[in-house]
Amino acid sequence: MLRPRVFSFHAFGEAALLCLTLVLGGMPAMAQTNDNNYILILASGFLCDPGYSSACPATAKANQGDSYELSGAGTFDVQGKSVTATGTFAHKSPNGNMLETGVWLASELVSFDSYGAAPNALPRQGTGFGPRAMRPGRMQGALGSMPTGGLAVFRIRLLPLQGPSTNAVLQVNCALGNVPRERQVEGIRITLEKNGTDFSEEVSGRVMFLSMRPELNVPAKTPQQELAPDSAEPPSS
Repeated sequence: MLRPRVFSFHAFGEAALLCLTLVLGGMPAMAQTNDNNYILILASGFLCDPGYSSACPATAKANQGDSYELSGAGTFDVQGKSVTATGTFAHKSPNGNMLETGVWLASELVSFDSYGAAPNALPRQGTGFGPRAMRPGRMQGALGSMPTGGLAVFRIRLLPLQGPSTNAVLQVNCALGNVPRERQVEGIRITLEKNGTDFSEEVSGRVMFLSMRPELNVPAKTPQQELAPDSAEPPSS
């Protein structure tokens, strides 16, 4: 009885990885079509540095003690209220036992409240923020993106490996920019629509929005410029 379950788990992992690859691969083309596009990075990619145990996944806990853990990525358009985002989730009991696991899909952008740009939020090379190919300097140069704080609210569907799907409201808070006092804690909150259960305690998880607005573009530094000291060299005689 164990072999089919193991196969299903691996199949789920491969399917989730494929979904994320499709979303991430389409980001540059999508970002060029609309000035109001944002990239959502939810406890995934370069945010998941091995030295930061609380970075991934993003965890929200209910008063009863059970929790949801989410990771994922995608894009959304504020003006058109559209979203393309997906990822994985795990529902755990208060003692940490796995209750269900599966894939989540965003179906609607309810709202987005920007806290403003945070140009210095992406670390320099050498601070240990993920694979070399995903380092922030290259991402910013390739996509013309700018880290931006804000609160995004999505309607999502939770699709477990077994059992019926569940609709939910997902709040993603990135505490960068001019952050309101009541939203200083970065992370996620989830409300299940079927019973109103509110997972409102942001336990852990790093999230980030990358704005694609042209007026916020910053030229990317070359590898030589990244390694060069900040002080200017004296003019040559």
